[in-house]
Amino acid sequence: MTAEGTSAGGRAPIMQPATAAPVDGRQSEAALAIARGTGRLLVSLGYSSLPEVPLANGRRADLLAVSDKGELLIIEIKSSVADFRADHKWPEYRDFCDRLYFAVEPEFPQAILPQETGLIVADRYGAEIVRAAPEHKLAAARRKAVMLRYARLAALRLQGLADPDLKIEAGRLA
Repeated sequence: MTAEGTSAGGRAPIMQPATAAPVDGRQSEAALAIARGTGRLLVSLGYSSLPEVPLANGRRADLLAVSDKGELLIIEIKSSVADFRADHKWPEYRDFCDRLYFAVEPEFPQAILPQETGLIVADRYGAEIVRAAPEHKLAAARRKAVMLRYARLAALRLQGLADPDLKIEAGRLA
């Protein structure tokens, strides 16, 4: 790790500051509502999820979810057509999950979304899977790395709730 909290290859920080969920102003109210409803759906299906999870390739998953069997889902939230059209990085998430979904509001024109992903329609109160995502099983080593990242991030965020004055950067005390 470098002093700046990035890996030697200049990738994203392994961990973010300890908070319940990152609040960096990048998420619109619509995106936060979609995330909330999608999170409720995931819990009802037996998944736990974390928002804004940095991945080893420098990208950040909107939601990363894990089942009790270790299946990993990434949900990419799109709050508008402009948001979708400006985003060309979504295929890079597939290397870090077993299934990749888009989550959108009910009014979103679903026909423009790629058919090779799953589709979730959500509002702030709940969500529904409209199209199941095809499965692309992760290799064991990648699964372990993603699960460790997920577990450490969840633990650090929980610690941040217990001790809001704690400053953690790149998984270490700052």
